[in-house]
Amino acid sequence: MKKSESASAQDTPVKSSEGAQKTVKEGIINGFQIINQVEAGLVELARKTVSDTINATGAVANGAVGVAGDVVKGTIAAAQEAGSGLLDGTKSIAKGIIIGVSEVGGDVVGAAARTARDVVTGAADVGADVAVVARRAVDGIVEAAGQIGGNVNEVAKAAVNGAIEAAGSVGENAVSAVRSILMGVVSGVKDVAGAAIPRRDK
Repeated sequence: MKKSESASAQDTPVKSSEGAQKTVKEGIINGFQIINQVEAGLVELARKTVSDTINATGAVANGAVGVAGDVVKGTIAAAQEAGSGLLDGTKSIAKGIIIGVSEVGGDVVGAAARTARDVVTGAADVGADVAVVARRAVDGIVEAAGQIGGNVNEVAKAAVNGAIEAAGSVGENAVSAVRSILMGVVSGVKDVAGAAIPRRDK
């Protein structure tokens, strides 16, 4: 075997490895793009549902809080039929709700509390992980508050308190789990950590 042929044979595994790495890399990038498109679609769906419902019913802006609750209940109802995995999109749904409420001049803080509360209650009804779903919802609500230029502190406090309040109706374990996982949210929002998590009397 000539030297050049030997070198070429030795290069083959390297080239194959590089090809596999490139394929995996491209697959991951495409996967993330699809996920981002789905999340963006869910945000837009929730936003449009809130806005269109308010406009169609002629409800006053304050009625947006009720509409927010209806959107969450619709999501939960769909999850009951399609499987609780649908709640993986809770973050995007919650984000879209808050943006939609803001667009119609509704009570964003009230909608944040109502959305988080209904999400936790609904997640418990379908047997989903209440704490994880609560975290996703509150993350989406806080993101929306920042995007619309709202009072992130107040919105975060309302969402966290709403989630904890709802967890109380599920059970003490749910309260502890929700409180623990939401500490990660409030710790990232200035001046919220102390105010947002209510202390429980011993």
